[in-house]
Amino acid sequence: MKQLPPDTVRLLSSSQVITSVVNVVKELLENSLDAGATSIDVKLENYGLERIEVRDNGHGIKAADTPVMAVRHFTSKICTHDDLEHLETYGFRGEALGSVCAVAEVTVITKTEEDDVSTQYTLNFTGGIVSKKPSHLGQGTTVSVLKLFKNLPVRRQYYSSTKKCKEELKKVQDLLLAYAIIKPELRLTLVHNKVVLWQKAKVPDHRSALVATLGPGVVVNLLPCHHRQEQPEIFLEGFFPKPGADYSSTSSSNPDKTFIFVNNRPVHHKDIMKLLRQHYTAQYPDDGSRSRYPVLMLSLTVSPSSVDVNLTPDKTQVLLHDKEAVLIALEAFLVSLYGFRPTDDPPALRPLSSETSCVPSEAAWPEEEASLAPTDLFGDADAAVRADAPPDSQTSNGSSSSSLAEDWIVNQMPAGSESNASLHDQNDLLSAETNVINKLPEMLEDNASTDECRGQFSAEDWSRGTALTDPVSGRPLQPVSIHQPPQTNVSAPDQALSSPDKKTLNAITEKRATLTAYDLISSRAMRAPLSPAALFEKEARADVLREKPAAGLQDISAAVHERWKNLREEDRKKYEEKAQKHQAQHEQRTKLASAEGPAETTLGTRGQKRKAPPSNQKLLDKLFSAQPQKKSGTPAPKPSLPLPCNIPSLRLRLQRLSSQSSAVPRGLRLVNQLASRSAWVISCGQRLMLLNPFRVEEALLFKRLLENNILPAVSLQTPIQLTDGSLGGAEYTKALCSMEKQSPELSGEVFFCDPRLVANGFKVRLIPALPSAERHLEVTAMADCVPFLGVEDLREILTAVLHGKARSVKECRPLKVTNYLKGEAVRLVRQLPASPSRADVEETLRRMERQLGEKNRTCIHGRPFLQHMGDVPSSEEEAREMLRPLEL
Repeated sequence: MKQLPPDTVRLLSSSQVITSVVNVVKELLENSLDAGATSIDVKLENYGLERIEVRDNGHGIKAADTPVMAVRHFTSKICTHDDLEHLETYGFRGEALGSVCAVAEVTVITKTEEDDVSTQYTLNFTGGIVSKKPSHLGQGTTVSVLKLFKNLPVRRQYYSSTKKCKEELKKVQDLLLAYAIIKPELRLTLVHNKVVLWQKAKVPDHRSALVATLGPGVVVNLLPCHHRQEQPEIFLEGFFPKPGADYSSTSSSNPDKTFIFVNNRPVHHKDIMKLLRQHYTAQYPDDGSRSRYPVLMLSLTVSPSSVDVNLTPDKTQVLLHDKEAVLIALEAFLVSLYGFRPTDDPPALRPLSSETSCVPSEAAWPEEEASLAPTDLFGDADAAVRADAPPDSQTSNGSSSSSLAEDWIVNQMPAGSESNASLHDQNDLLSAETNVINKLPEMLEDNASTDECRGQFSAEDWSRGTALTDPVSGRPLQPVSIHQPPQTNVSAPDQALSSPDKKTLNAITEKRATLTAYDLISSRAMRAPLSPAALFEKEARADVLREKPAAGLQDISAAVHERWKNLREEDRKKYEEKAQKHQAQHEQRTKLASAEGPAETTLGTRGQKRKAPPSNQKLLDKLFSAQPQKKSGTPAPKPSLPLPCNIPSLRLRLQRLSSQSSAVPRGLRLVNQLASRSAWVISCGQRLMLLNPFRVEEALLFKRLLENNILPAVSLQTPIQLTDGSLGGAEYTKALCSMEKQSPELSGEVFFCDPRLVANGFKVRLIPALPSAERHLEVTAMADCVPFLGVEDLREILTAVLHGKARSVKECRPLKVTNYLKGEAVRLVRQLPASPSRADVEETLRRMERQLGEKNRTCIHGRPFLQHMGDVPSSEEEAREMLRPLEL
C-alpha cells in the first residue's frame, strides 16, 4: 500500500464519516467485493450496535500491508487523482476502515493464499495495530466492529427506539439486495442475533438473481431489454415492467425496488428516476399510478472517465459528464418500449445511432410494409382511422403528440411480439423503423405539395378551433354534447312526498308487493296452497338428490320437470287430489281469519314487530314538528367557589413537615397522588417533582435479578465439547479450568459449581485424562429460557473474567441473559397493582435510596424516575411573580 499525496487528498476533499450502521456495512461490503470475494456473510447483534461482522473469501490482506490497512489515506486501489479516470473498484479514498476505528472497536482477521494461518489484529482508534495473534479461519478477511458509537452518545441515542433500529435493519437488507442483483455470482447472507434473516445463493445471471431476491411473481411481469449507443458509448440493460401490465404488480409505493446502477455501482439519480417514472406512469390513465415507483433493474455502463463518484461520502450519487446524452439514450429506449409521451421534442425525430432490443418479435419487418407511400401514413382526417383497422390500432400507442409514423410502426407489430421471438428478427424490425423515421422529412415534403387534399392545418387554425371540420357539413367540429332523456311524469304518491308545500310527518314509504309463498290475510301470514306440480317436485327432488348427489340446481330442476312430464295419469290424479285438499284447507283458514279480524300483536309472537300505541305516536309527532330552540347569545355563568390560599401558611406547614421525623429519607417526601394514579408528587426541599414508582420498581427488580437470579439448566441430549478453538484460545480454557469446582465423583468427573457459570444457565463437566483418552471439557446442560444461548455466550463470560477481572455474577452476565432479565423485570412490574398505596410508595423510595443511590435515577429503558415540576416560592414577592403570567 502507498500513502496518497497531499494534493490528491485535498482533491478528494471528502472525509468519510460513519453516521449509521448501514454506512459500516456498505464500506466493509465494498472492500470485500474489491478483494474478489464470491461469498460474504454479514452478521449483526442488537441491530449492529453491539457487533457487526463481515466475513468474505477474498484475496486477503498481505502481511506487508497490515500495519497501514486502517490508517487514513492508505489504499491499494489508486495512486493519484488521475487514476479515477479508469476506476474499476468501489472504494478509492482509503478512509473507510480508519473512520470505523474512530467510533468503534475493530478487529481484523485475514489470510492470503500464501499465508499458512490467519492472523487476528486488534486496532486502536487511529487505525494502528495494538495486538495480533493467530486464528483458525480460512482464506479471506473478517472485520468485526464492536460497540459502535461507544464514544458518541448522541448518535447511539438515535437508535434508542425499536422503530429506528428496525428501519436501519431494513436499510441494510435493501443494500444487500442491490448488490445481490448486480452481482449474480455472489453468495450473500444476513444474520441478526444468530437468526438468518435473508440469504441468496450463487446464480448464473441477472434474471435468476431477481427471482432469488424479488420472487418469481414479480419477475414474470418484467421484460429483459438492452440498448447500445455508439457516440458517446452508452450501454443500457436491465429488466423493465411489461407494457400494459397491471401496475399493482409491477410497481410499489416507495422506490426501494427501483434499482439503478452506474458501472455496477448502486446509485440514486433524480433525473433518471424521474424519466423512468414518467414513461412508466404515462401508460396508465388512473391517477393512483402517478405516485407509484416501477419495479425494475437498470444497469447503465459508460466510460469510467465520464463518471464522477466523488460527490458524497457514501458514493451513492454520481455526476455524469454526458448527462444529456445519457438521458436522451434512455428516453429513446423507453419510447421504444412504452411509446411516446407528451414532450416538446419527440425522441423519434432525433437522430439515433443505437441498437435497441427488448424481448423480440416473431417475424422480421415486411419489406413491402416498410416501403409504403407517404399517403399511407398521412391521410385525411377521416382516413386517419381506417375502417378495417382493429380497435386497438385506431389510437396512438402513446399520447396525442405522438407522430403518426411511429403509431403506424407500433400498430403493425404482431400481438405476440412482446413475449417470444428471436433477437435477429427484432433487429430487422428496428432497422425498418429507423428507415421510416429517416424518410420522414421526404414524406413531409411530398405531403406539402398536396395541401388541398391532405387536410393539413396551421397552429392558428388549431388555436381558433377551426382546424378539424365535419366532412359532411363542412363546419368546424364541436365538443361532444351529452343528451339526457326527457324527465318522465312523477306519480301522485311521489309528488305528494316531494312537494315542498305539503310536509308529511313520519312518512313511511311502503315497498311494492312481491311474489311470495305466503298470503297476508287480516295481518296474518298464511302459506299459499301448493299446485300438483309443486307437490310432486317437493317429493321428487329428494329422490333426484339421492341418485345424483353432485348434480346442480338446474340439473335437478330439469330432471324433476322431465319426471313430471312422464308421470302416469293415475299418479298425476293423486297429486291433483292432494292439491285440492290443500286448497280447501286454505280457503277454510281464510274464512276464519277474516271473521276474527286483525290479530293482536304480542311480545310472544315471533316474526312480527311491536306497534307503538297512539299516545306515543302523538308524542313523536310533537317532537318531530317542534322547532329547535335557539341558544341565547350570552352563556350562563359557570358556578365558581373562591378558595382561600395563603402562601406563608403553606410555607410554615412545609417547614413543620420537614422538621418532623419520618421513615422516608429526608431528601424526598411524598405530597399526594395525581388523578392519573400512576404518578406521585414529591418534594425535595423547595423543589416539587413527579415520581413514577413503576420505573423505580423496574430498576430495583432488574438489579436484584442481575445479582441473584439463577437460570434453570436443562440437560442436553448430546453434550457440547469445548476446545481451545471454540472458546477463543488456550487462555480462555485456562480461565475456565481455574473456576470453582465440586468434589470429584467416583468416575473422576468434576462439575463446575462457580456461581458465574451456574447463574447464567451453564453446567460444565471436566473429564480427567485417562491412559486411553485426553482430558476434555463439555457442556452437559444449558438454560432453554434464553433464546439461542450457546458457546459464544460462555466465551463472553470467560472474556469478562479474563479481561474485566469480573468476580461477581452481575459483572459476568452475557448480553442475551441481560436482555432476558430486562424483559422479566418489565413483566413482573406489570403484574403489580395499578394504584399502589402510600405505604408502598414510601417503601419504594426507601429502597431506591438504599440500593440505587443518587447517581442511578433511570429505569432500564433510560427514562428518569423524577420529573421536575417547579419550585415552591419562599416569599410573597416570588409568589406574585409566578402568578403574574397567569393573570395576563
